[in-house]
Amino acid sequence: MPSPGLLVLFGSQTGTAQDVSERLGREARRRRLDCRVQALDSYSVVNLISEPLVIFVCATTGQGDPPDNMKNFWRFIFRKNLPPTSLCQMDFAVLGLGDSSYAKFNFVAKKLHRRLLQLGGSALLPACLGDDQHELGPDAAIDPWLHDLWEKVLGLYPVPPDLGVIPPGVPLPSKFTLRFLPEAPKMCSEEQHMAGADPPGPPSEQQPFLAPMVTNQRVTSPSHFQDVRLIEFDITGSGLSFAAGDVVLIRPQNQASHVQQFCRVLGLDPDQYFTLLPREPGVPCPTQLPQPCSVRHLVSHYLDVASVPRRSFFELLACLSPHELEREKLLQFSAPQGQEELYSYCNRPRRTVLEVLCDFPHTAGAVPADYLLDLIPPIRPRAFSIASSLLAHPSRLQILVAVVRYQTRLKEPRRGLCSSWLASLDPGRGPVQVPLWVRPGSLTFPETPDTPVIMVGPGTGVAPFRAAVQERVARGQTGNFLFFGCRWRDRDFYWESEWLELERKGCLTLFTAFSREQERKVYVQHRLRELGPLVWELLDRRGAYFYLAGNAKGMPADVSEALTSVFQEEGGLSGPDAANYLARLQRMMRFQSETWA
Repeated sequence: MPSPGLLVLFGSQTGTAQDVSERLGREARRRRLDCRVQALDSYSVVNLISEPLVIFVCATTGQGDPPDNMKNFWRFIFRKNLPPTSLCQMDFAVLGLGDSSYAKFNFVAKKLHRRLLQLGGSALLPACLGDDQHELGPDAAIDPWLHDLWEKVLGLYPVPPDLGVIPPGVPLPSKFTLRFLPEAPKMCSEEQHMAGADPPGPPSEQQPFLAPMVTNQRVTSPSHFQDVRLIEFDITGSGLSFAAGDVVLIRPQNQASHVQQFCRVLGLDPDQYFTLLPREPGVPCPTQLPQPCSVRHLVSHYLDVASVPRRSFFELLACLSPHELEREKLLQFSAPQGQEELYSYCNRPRRTVLEVLCDFPHTAGAVPADYLLDLIPPIRPRAFSIASSLLAHPSRLQILVAVVRYQTRLKEPRRGLCSSWLASLDPGRGPVQVPLWVRPGSLTFPETPDTPVIMVGPGTGVAPFRAAVQERVARGQTGNFLFFGCRWRDRDFYWESEWLELERKGCLTLFTAFSREQERKVYVQHRLRELGPLVWELLDRRGAYFYLAGNAKGMPADVSEALTSVFQEEGGLSGPDAANYLARLQRMMRFQSETWA
């Protein structure tokens, strides 16, 4: 009798939901369950009515939005004409991934769980709500939930007694095989792949636009602790279109020194070519990789060796290790009871995949090349708020990039892969092209000419508001109020002359908070309180929209607290009524935020 089919469907924006889904797939196969793992929008949703067992893994993005690769599914599943018995044959479970610093924490998972029940589905468990803010990350909620899930599933579909569970130490087959070629191809497949044919539609993740970098300028003073860049791209002929609030996605590359070190530790020849073959029919090869492909291209453009490895990395590495002591340590890191030690070794100091492989040299040297794509996740694109408007800068796209560099207890400073790569590119030394594409952001601005907007953007959070101000000024929209905060007026006041000129012309009202220029630190939330009468007038009497962008740590909560205080003091509202007023603004999309960790 064939084993029952488990379907795992995911909606993932940054890769975490996909990683959890693939973990579910591995654990299912160890329990002798046939398992398919797919992005929600790649699955034919009409087939859902005949699926007996489905696990949904979905992240929540922005203002409680579904990830890009489940938006079509989201629209379908909430159609009002779907019968309430549509999914009456389905057992399901929902695993959510979110961030409790956002108001709509795990909104997508909660709403999907309720909708599946409305359509007749039978929930195996309450929804799991993983939280990025937990010290141990989402696994703190996922581990116990998965334990309960497998108990339920195996109650329905027991493991055949003649087969048994495949133990954790035995590796499952790799997804792909790498067939090495005896010599390099005569035509360079990588250059052809990067150039590509003319894409049928606008640039996308599958077919990004290779945008020439025009300028890469540091906009903080040399004495400032942080290097922040204003980078401009030429998008002439790209077919790209965007509005204020949209984001650009960029897929970075690994440092050449890291590529060399990785190849040395794993005993790989960077100049050797291979073709990639899926082990199972119907499994596509990654679109970002040319065929044939060199090891150098695979490592520099695809494998995220600079990322902090997830627990699944240690599980597979333990399976592949021939070295007893190293294997024992890797098993310890991958066990549920070893998560605090793993967090201390890996997550807290932000140790990378490459550094871990260097710490386990006997294991790294024995990793079969076939397992590289199972072991190391692909480089994920990074999203940046677009900081310019096409109405002000036709055929140009600008971003404001804070170059991530910080120290942990490890000797080498930690560096952000994308920001460091972008900062290293110098168009003054020769042509530089960066693969990019655009998608809608979570901020949308009113089109009516006389609706005021209050924008609160400390630090690089001001980037989307520069695009908004440029766009609104070009359209003759008035009532532009900007609260900007930074440390020092003369070190990190981005676009100072531009703001002051717009203010002189009567196109902008600017309020600043320079936190280090007086004994008591002053932040944007203090300015909001000081200007309470104006803020209340704009929101309550003139129907203003309120926007917030910047770091998710502390600042959004402080701004929300300042607003509720204004509602109480200026509007005469009680504490609960002030909180309800803010919630109503959020529901009406008159309070929008875009924050990042």
